[in-house]
Amino acid sequence: MSSNVESNVRQDFDKIIQNIIEFVYEKDIDSSEAYTTARYCLMDTIGCGLLALNFKDCKKLLGPHVEGTSVPNGVRVPGTRFVLDPVKGAWDIGAIIRWLDFNDTWLAAEWGHPSDNLGGILSAADYVSQRNLASGKDSLKIKDVLTAMIKAHEIQGVLALENSFNRVGLDHVLLVKVASTAVISSLMGLTKEQALDSLSQAFVDGQSLRTYRHAPNAGPRKSWAAGDATSRAMNLVLITQKGQIGYPSAITAPTWGFQDVLFKGKPLSVPQEFNSYVMENVLFKISFPAEFHAQTAVEAAVKLHPEIIDRLEEIEKINITTHESAIRIISKEGELNNPADRDHCIQYMTAIGLLKGDLVAEDYEDDVANDPRVDSLRNKMFIEENKNYSKDYLDPEKRSIANELQIIFKDGSSTEKVEVEYPIGHRRRREEGIPVLIKKFEENLKTQFSTERVEKIMKICEDQDGLENLNVTDFMEILIKE
Repeated sequence: MSSNVESNVRQDFDKIIQNIIEFVYEKDIDSSEAYTTARYCLMDTIGCGLLALNFKDCKKLLGPHVEGTSVPNGVRVPGTRFVLDPVKGAWDIGAIIRWLDFNDTWLAAEWGHPSDNLGGILSAADYVSQRNLASGKDSLKIKDVLTAMIKAHEIQGVLALENSFNRVGLDHVLLVKVASTAVISSLMGLTKEQALDSLSQAFVDGQSLRTYRHAPNAGPRKSWAAGDATSRAMNLVLITQKGQIGYPSAITAPTWGFQDVLFKGKPLSVPQEFNSYVMENVLFKISFPAEFHAQTAVEAAVKLHPEIIDRLEEIEKINITTHESAIRIISKEGELNNPADRDHCIQYMTAIGLLKGDLVAEDYEDDVANDPRVDSLRNKMFIEENKNYSKDYLDPEKRSIANELQIIFKDGSSTEKVEVEYPIGHRRRREEGIPVLIKKFEENLKTQFSTERVEKIMKICEDQDGLENLNVTDFMEILIKE
């Protein structure tokens, strides 16, 4: 036989694809900590979405593509009256979740926001539950949602531990697409064989570039990219459900597979078994809607605010000592063109913390950014890497996100060095952080709902067993616009 031909023997599905689907379909999650954390994650993620509805640039992207579209058993979008098809429902829920950069985070060789998957999870759960009730079957329970969240977090987070997609220019939302595809397949009732097919489609699919996250192109696509990814996952599941075949060596096929085409020939690494590690260790953004690598820098700035606010003209230099990932992703100089540009600039976020003693979502808007004191402070900032910070950032026993801040004055005096190693949303600060997270959720609910509705939602969400046993349809009902 000639050597100039390719073998057309279809192999078994790539081991990574098999392992992910086996985890989703067969693994029982027995960690009470994971379920408790998932409940807090559900609350926080929905709250972030509700808060985003206060911003017109977000709201105008929501709703059906064609006005007046009617969808039987359609997906409800929290805080709105939209009833959408599952694909657009996933897009909308995913977009509001991510819009303000205020939902959870996972940091490793790759980073990302595992709760982004909730867009597809809620969309699938609401659609399936309504369809079930219409045919005399039972609704899914919120425990099904929490289980899907734990598993989606785990898939996205474990794949991020040693695989740096950003270093080859790919955006981390590809992991949202992969994780969402796997868990949505289960929620939508696909067989394991169909789930293998749909997950392979997620790897074959074109992947987003990071262009819109970095200077000089940072822009608002980063606010809806995750919604786009989780809705794409929903679409791939639906077409697989209609009979589309999968591609077994989507990752490993020589020349044409994901690894050779998009990962420079490197094999994807899965360094540990899938369980509930990621949900248990996830990072919550509790105090500030800021890119997570800057959370501790802003916390340090807030601590220094009272000491320097009356001495702004005396400042000679501002030293920010940080870790390598922060330098690579969010350290920038020059004009910042829009809110998405500003919330990916450590200098801007630190300046706001120093000036205001706080940082809120509105601080990325033009009226705040146009304050000349902001750029004056930015121009005095010097960024330096601490090698130990970079090392501890990747240490699985630490997962720190450290920053240190010091202000030098023109007379030679200086503030103390303020170091914050772990943000309040870190697992090591859970006891301190959870009460603040609950308060954050309540305040976000108040932006959209009456006092009576807020009290009802809070009561439901604070009861672990009660929430887990609640019908998905009833949960979504209490979240629609009044």
